Amino acid sequence: MTLLTVFTPTYNRAYILHQCYESLKRQTNKDFVWLVIDDGSSDNTEEMVRSWISENVISIQYYRQENQGMHGAHNTAYTLINTELNVCIDSDDYMPDDAVEKIASFWKEYGSENVGGIIGLDCYSDGRIIGTELPMNIVTSTLFNLYHKHGVKGDKKLVYRTELTKKFPYPVYPNEKLVPLSYKYYMIDQEYEMLLMNDPLCIVEYLPDGSSMNILKHYKNSPNGFRFYRMEMMKLSNTPLQFKFKQAIHYVSCSLFAESKDILNQTPHKLLTLVAIPFGILLNRYILGKMVEK
Repeated sequence: MTLLTVFTPTYNRAYILHQCYESLKRQTNKDFVWLVIDDGSSDNTEEMVRSWISENVISIQYYRQENQGMHGAHNTAYTLINTELNVCIDSDDYMPDDAVEKIASFWKEYGSENVGGIIGLDCYSDGRIIGTELPMNIVTSTLFNLYHKHGVKGDKKLVYRTELTKKFPYPVYPNEKLVPLSYKYYMIDQEYEMLLMNDPLCIVEYLPDGSSMNILKHYKNSPNGFRFYRMEMMKLSNTPLQFKFKQAIHYVSCSLFAESKDILNQTPHKLLTLVAIPFGILLNRYILGKMVEK
């Protein structure tokens, strides 16, 4: 049975999606499914992907939906995936030729129902690791602890057990296009640690039209999604007060963008939020200023 689904949410990325496809054709292990979630593209994405399906080089599933944003595309993907593992490769990224083989062999040797999946590395096209490598002195960790306890920096590639990613769907708000994806990952953290694999699994391209390069725009235009995320982050167990206070500041800022009149009644930490209000107002004004500069 096929072990892995590589899924790619895409929106008007026909101009670069072929790069991902070519990398998947080069995989030394082709026992995987490529699931393309077309989030309402108006370019020739569908025509292009269907031509690749007809080539019959790799197994491809194509699904088109009305535009819901990145988190909505992830929701759809998780409902469709039926392999044991899945990994998201964004439409502007691609995989090293041996990535699927490394995932499969690593999981065969170390994987079990006692872990949530695998954390691997992202790198640039010249081979440089994004951020830092993973700690060599530990075998497993939660994603949260990697960043907040072990000092890891930079984007990492996450390979999850599919039954876990079907939990904690992202809420979809009208006219909003992003809920931070790490909401699901931190929820899974509450139940499982992840295996650490110090190998590049994804080659990343940060394009001008990508979500990473437009985070302030999403922050302002998807305030309910970001507000939901900050509320959930404040609820996390075993996190330091400093982390929760930062979430409270962002919660206030997002609430202002959402024009919420119920900031204190809806927060999971009233006292912390009360203290955070002036800082949240300042953050909100700072983001507005940055948006004007752009």
